[in-house]
Amino acid sequence: MSGRAIAAGGTGAPRPSRQISIVLRPADQAAPPAEPPAREPVRGPADPGSPFAEIQRELDAMVGLEKVKALIYEIYALLHISGLRSAAGLAVGPQVYHMIFSGNPGTGKTTVARIVAKLFQKMGVLPKGHLIEVERADLVGEYIGHTAQKTREMVRKALGGVLFVDEAYSLARGGEKDFGKEAIDTLVKAMEDYKNQFVLILAGYPNEIDMFLLSNPGLPSRFPIRIDFPDYTVDQLVRIAELMAKERDYELQPQAIEKLRQHLAERKRNSLLPFSNARYVRNTIEKAIRHQAVRLLNLYGTGQPGRQELMTIRAEDLRWDAEDA
Repeated sequence: MSGRAIAAGGTGAPRPSRQISIVLRPADQAAPPAEPPAREPVRGPADPGSPFAEIQRELDAMVGLEKVKALIYEIYALLHISGLRSAAGLAVGPQVYHMIFSGNPGTGKTTVARIVAKLFQKMGVLPKGHLIEVERADLVGEYIGHTAQKTREMVRKALGGVLFVDEAYSLARGGEKDFGKEAIDTLVKAMEDYKNQFVLILAGYPNEIDMFLLSNPGLPSRFPIRIDFPDYTVDQLVRIAELMAKERDYELQPQAIEKLRQHLAERKRNSLLPFSNARYVRNTIEKAIRHQAVRLLNLYGTGQPGRQELMTIRAEDLRWDAEDA
């Protein structure tokens, strides 16, 4: 193209060359936003007919724990896609699902373990999907050979489901001559003898569980999935308290909620020991219900309080012992 055009009327009069206008952005005008960094996929609502639908309802009922919920969804996605790959004639490598649950007391570890067991049952990984919850006393015996016998018995009970060992680090606390070491060795052997017939979940405080894994060179590599359970925030603990009260047909007055919020903030701030989270809140609500019962009995005697009065937890019903303050 010559850069000149013939006029529509055919006169042949020249026209100026076309020019491309370039608009420069003023220096103070913001540049277009950069492409946002990749984010984790959003967990959408499960199809009502999906095996995950019931699992998701249980997870959604739990306050917080978003990273925990995301990891459970990852496990479901892996199981689902593995099934599709198998149906398509593609290779599906063996998966190991033994897990470490790391977190302070009252952060939902046992509840999530039950949900995991149910998920594995629904997805065909485990035929029963039951949970056997044990601690040191259930595994460690009193004489040589007794520990191996007790531990093997618990493993047999867990076949087809999940064996959940709470405070697992206590098995390694007694020194070289402690029978806890025998329980650890027996569990490791059971993981080999009963491959894919049960899932072992070891749970405990974060620092202690790390030390425990160092007690046996074969342990860390046998637990490919680690789920960390964070402490709840004060707002989350207050929400948990409201839900616990609601489940029992009680409700907290606004003044009671504020009193609880202030106490929890101080308790978390000043506690020298790991905070017991939702467990502490449950104990608080149960105490408040008892205190409310005494208050109503003293106030009404043999009379009948109104329905709303029977449901209401007041600020005065929230009281803590000196060791809880």
